[in-house]
Amino acid sequence: MNEEYAIEFRHVSKIYSLKSKDKKHNEDKRFYALKDINFKIKRGEVVGVLGTNGSGKSTMSVILAGISEVDEGEMIVNGEQALIAINLGLNNQLTGEENIELKGALLGLTKKQIQNIKSQVIEFSEIGDFLYQPVKKYSSGMKSRLGFSINLALNPEIFIVDEALSVGDKGFAQKCLDKMTELKDEGKTIVFISHSLQQVRDFCDTALWIEGGMLKDYGDVETICDQYAEYVDYYNRLSNEEKRRERDEKFDRRLLPKEDKGFFKKLFNH
Repeated sequence: MNEEYAIEFRHVSKIYSLKSKDKKHNEDKRFYALKDINFKIKRGEVVGVLGTNGSGKSTMSVILAGISEVDEGEMIVNGEQALIAINLGLNNQLTGEENIELKGALLGLTKKQIQNIKSQVIEFSEIGDFLYQPVKKYSSGMKSRLGFSINLALNPEIFIVDEALSVGDKGFAQKCLDKMTELKDEGKTIVFISHSLQQVRDFCDTALWIEGGMLKDYGDVETICDQYAEYVDYYNRLSNEEKRRERDEKFDRRLLPKEDKGFFKKLFNH
């Protein structure tokens, strides 16, 4: 891979199975959560990822973070990456402090390094004594604060931020955006997944729009945001029946052809 790029997707697809609602015909459907996605992200680039609900944004985020494998194609990453998303990677039974220690231990950090990370998390997260309480007692906003602060302290080269600023108070969200602006100035690569068009416009260099599991467009942030806003306005003007029909059409395009079970029987019987 060219060292100029931090991330490259080459014909990446992710396939999931859906359980059938009909118990008499218990035949699972397989569909593309992502289908044949191609793009390159340069080092130090800040990319906003847009898409309506169910478009595949969160699937992309866990693949980008190396948490989920691709089923088709190839992802190439230059540098360590970390995903910042609500709840992800936090053990609800452990305290905030124990989560920090566990994360550090899994990464092979020394006790001194873990202590340093803990100090940074305490300072940035502003969750006070809740750090010593089980995470299951946290609000979604506090979980987001903890998750964001831990990954910030780990200081990876590539940040994947998945709706992490959509919960909690606006003051902390602005603090996170200010910190990410610092990271941007330091030359970090940031993939910013958000429903907030304004945040994407203000913060990102380029934008990537996925819809129905497929790459719709990728390029200049203002151009892509304008196109996406136009589509959202169009969709919102549809009647409920028209919206349902559009969702169904998108879903049908993502379904994989049914396997010919007779063919496989013949193949293995020979």
